[in-house]
Amino acid sequence: MRHIIDQFHQHYYDSLVWQNTKWLGVQILKMPLDLMIYQEIIYEVQPDLIIESGTFNGGSTLFFASMLDLIGKGRVVSIDVAPQADLPVHPRITYIRGSSTDGEVIRQVNAMRNPGDVVLVNLDSDHSAPHVLSELRVYSHFVTAGSYLIVEDTNVHGHPVLPNHGPGPMEALDTFLQENDRFAVDESRHKFFVTFNPRGYLRKIK
Repeated sequence: MRHIIDQFHQHYYDSLVWQNTKWLGVQILKMPLDLMIYQEIIYEVQPDLIIESGTFNGGSTLFFASMLDLIGKGRVVSIDVAPQADLPVHPRITYIRGSSTDGEVIRQVNAMRNPGDVVLVNLDSDHSAPHVLSELRVYSHFVTAGSYLIVEDTNVHGHPVLPNHGPGPMEALDTFLQENDRFAVDESRHKFFVTFNPRGYLRKIK
């Protein structure tokens, strides 16, 4: 079964159809099955603030804002060192230009958080293991109990795609979980079998 799933995953990834997927006309570099999982998480968690690292052209940022429209609450702050031009404009979205691990950027994000806010974090910027691990260590402190820290593209470096990528999000995730017992992989988020984020849905349990 695992072999069949990995074969489909590899075929889907290599087809590049995920690069021709749009949300409200804006390119969104996500697997649609993962978008369904995000929708479920947002409805269940009811976040007041979604922190996204890795804006690129803003497709997922707009998706998050649209989901917040549906639940009638919440804001999105999206961070990118080099965002694309003509990003989507939406009253729930704030963009920050800079590295997600830069001290000033972290201070700006922290200033957006109100006391009592439910916070959800989605990491999708530089996919090198050292950078993702730094993000995990910083942004895990923003996530509220019962909410999620989502690590995207844990499928690279042979998990099962791009075997020559080099240590990336999955390797950073493994290190993080060894040193932090406040998060656990939510296996229920793998119910569609194929995901670009294997083991990447972390629920804060304490």
